[in-house]
Amino acid sequence: MKNKFSIGEMAKLHNTTIKTLRYYDEIDLLKPIYTNRDNGYRYYSTEQFEHLNTIQYLKELGFALKDIKRHLEQRNIDDFLKLLEEQKRITEEKIKELTRIKDRFQNRIKDIKLAREVKEVGFPFIKKLAERRIVRLMDTISSEPELEVSLRRLENQANKNSSIFIGGVGLTVGIDDIVNHKFDEYNSIFNILEKEDIQSSFVTTLAEGMYACIFYNGNHSDSPAYYRYLLKYIHDNGFEVSGDSIERTIIDHYISGNKKDYLTEIQIPIKC
Repeated sequence: MKNKFSIGEMAKLHNTTIKTLRYYDEIDLLKPIYTNRDNGYRYYSTEQFEHLNTIQYLKELGFALKDIKRHLEQRNIDDFLKLLEEQKRITEEKIKELTRIKDRFQNRIKDIKLAREVKEVGFPFIKKLAERRIVRLMDTISSEPELEVSLRRLENQANKNSSIFIGGVGLTVGIDDIVNHKFDEYNSIFNILEKEDIQSSFVTTLAEGMYACIFYNGNHSDSPAYYRYLLKYIHDNGFEVSGDSIERTIIDHYISGNKKDYLTEIQIPIKC
């Protein structure tokens, strides 16, 4: 038929699928110009090419099909401008979120690369740390299952997706337990936040100051021996523990199958 294109030809010409065109017909978004009553074959005309191009263009911009349909039915400039403004706003929010995600990935990459360069493993040292924003959940944690449950609670509290959350998670041991050499129980779990991360009542900070630190090849279960070693170092040098310790595994079994690669850091705030 002259100037008529089958649904298959229409799909091929516009780089879409027959299934998609059938769906557009069902929802009255793009109906064939002619349907054969005997066999149900659908046919389209060149006059409908621009109609389909508009649908595809608006879809690519992120518009919902219901909004596209409403615009094509009304074809109102003011309404279309409102649609564009709203989609622009949504797009800007997505860009901000993707930028935050990219920064988290970049910080995690930097973390792991720096960890691989650590030479003084197992030896205490002092360093000054800037204030760090965290979201923190106060919770008693004394086993791996309890840690996993607390992590889920922390993620829910911060309203974050776990796949994005990975990397900045740490644990703390209360100052009283540290002083009494009790290292088998944590009093909180936290996640280090980026500069433009969440704003909520759960956000607090890790104080700026001097910290006695130690890296070791192992995970949380190996920490007690290193706490004792670090506390001896603090005592021998005339320092005083001034707050909860910070313990963070940087490389674990999720990153490397080689236990020699595991790396955890303990940081204990001190008064000099």
